Amino acid sequence: MIQTHDIKEIEFGGLATYRIVVKGELGDEWSDRLAGMAISVSRSETGSPRATLFGLLRDQAQLNGVLETLYSLHLPILRVEKVDEDASHHMNEANMAIKGGAP
Repeated sequence: MIQTHDIKEIEFGGLATYRIVVKGELGDEWSDRLAGMAISVSRSETGSPRATLFGLLRDQAQLNGVLETLYSLHLPILRVEKVDEDASHHMNEANMAIKGGAP
């Protein structure tokens, strides 16, 4: 059982970066409908497609909107993760390098 003193304080308001993984494919054309989150598709070990969404959301209401959209598309949600600032910065640098831009 998790003790309450073992859990970091969770903030529910304000900007936060999230990584969301769903089972299935999702094209870049959905980015605008999904709060501008970056979308990448990969394959699991068994070969099934998985889409990863990554981006900054303004609050929990916007996160809920993204999750509701994914649910309405019948994409099973595998993971929702609030990403810390260091990981977010590293991911942005990696994305820029892939796209050929400077960090």
